[in-house]
Amino acid sequence: MTTAHPSPSVSYQCPLRPALPCIYGPLEFRQERDLYQRIDRLLHSTGIEQACITAAFAQSGRDWSSATPAAIGRFGRYASIGLRCAVARCLTGLSLRGLTTRAADSTTLAWFLGTADIMGVRSPSKSTVHRLGEQMNAATLRHLNELLTAAAIAPVLYLGETATQPAGLDLPVVPDDIYFDATCLKAPIHLPTDWVLLRDAVRTLMLATACIRRAGLKVRMPQEPLAFLSDINALCMQMAAQRRRPDSKKNRKATLRLMKKLTVKVTGHARAHRDLLTIRRSDTPLSEKQAARITARIDNILTQLPAAICQAHERIIGERQVPNGEKIISLYDPDIDIIVRGKAGAEVEFGSKLWLGELQSGLIVDYVLLQQSQADTALLAPALERLKPQEALKAGLKTVFGDRGIHSAANEKLLAGEGLGSGICPRKPGVLAQRLQDEPWLRAGLKRRGATETRIAIFKNVFCQGQLREKSHAHRELAVGRAVLAHNLYILAKLQIAQEKASSKAIAQTRERRERRRAA
Repeated sequence: MTTAHPSPSVSYQCPLRPALPCIYGPLEFRQERDLYQRIDRLLHSTGIEQACITAAFAQSGRDWSSATPAAIGRFGRYASIGLRCAVARCLTGLSLRGLTTRAADSTTLAWFLGTADIMGVRSPSKSTVHRLGEQMNAATLRHLNELLTAAAIAPVLYLGETATQPAGLDLPVVPDDIYFDATCLKAPIHLPTDWVLLRDAVRTLMLATACIRRAGLKVRMPQEPLAFLSDINALCMQMAAQRRRPDSKKNRKATLRLMKKLTVKVTGHARAHRDLLTIRRSDTPLSEKQAARITARIDNILTQLPAAICQAHERIIGERQVPNGEKIISLYDPDIDIIVRGKAGAEVEFGSKLWLGELQSGLIVDYVLLQQSQADTALLAPALERLKPQEALKAGLKTVFGDRGIHSAANEKLLAGEGLGSGICPRKPGVLAQRLQDEPWLRAGLKRRGATETRIAIFKNVFCQGQLREKSHAHRELAVGRAVLAHNLYILAKLQIAQEKASSKAIAQTRERRERRRAA
């Protein structure tokens, strides 16, 4: 059991960074540099960076009471770099390797990450960035997003002639309406055909076997491991070619029987090499962790392979359906769900259901990545419960909007009990037409709710790079939290720019009117 140690009183000071050089580049460069500068100020003014560093100390599990100031400062700097790398990665869409490479070459990005000081640029490696990103758990990321939302809706404070707002906005975000919707965050897998799972199993087992044989441990085999890949690929092509031929059902069954025989043969060779590696690991140049990784890769396939063979047998030879809850979608990620939405071009999707709630300004104030798919009607009540700790947001909320999938009598009763207006689109066209006639505000609200589909597309395709490549639900949940934080920082930076332009335009128009009056 891990002992929780109290975190020290952290007062992290940003390293002394050199000023950005005066580069008059193209418009896109100047806009990107201005964006990073605004997000840097937001991380400081909203208290997000300090909260992230404090949480990192508390979650480290170390006793910092006897630590030196240098050790505390070094750990705080790493936590800061991890937060900024997570934001920058979502903004740029780069991989870990691409981000670290660009950070070493880009002055602006190195300045934002805090890896540039007066001594030079020290860009972290991709493994370091990955390790630093894993220090923040899902609860910490949700807390950071709540801090950012509270700062965005905080009122403007006037101290004499000076007006201050935590998020640097001239006009704070108004949290009167919230728009909910759900989508599928697809997993990066191929089409999960039953017999393709057997190909995946053979490929993984033989590649792991080849690693063991290269290390000097060999068990007698009729051919090289990679030759089995050619055999299974030939059977896969044969299976695919039977689709439109006469007696296709009979031929597919015969091909699957050959695939099953090959899979059993491959399984025996892989198990023999795994056992030999377990006994004679010390005779190889492999380290203990490398050997454990190879063994775990083989064991993962051997554990699931009987069920995968049974699944293919039931569906192709037995011609019987397999319940969705018992299906193996991927041998490498057990948390992938089957989502039947019935949309054009996406009748069935494979991934995880994502629930988002945004304000009129586009700020995402509620999100959850479901491990098991649920009906949209069951997601509204938990969403309102998650909003209750955000007192300022909950106090200003007036109306909840959603599509037909969220509408139910229970949800209408729930909103009425919470004192919130219902902007959820009714399922019955007659009821919708009557409400549009009696409540003119509903038409405008539902028209604005259509833009939530655009927000979802931007969030998935830009900040999540279309698909999350993280394995397991826990890692995908972290990726979604990081993407929401980067998205909200981007939205607030854009709001600052828009409000400054509007203010400058108003000042210019006022000055122009004064000059006209003087001329008259």
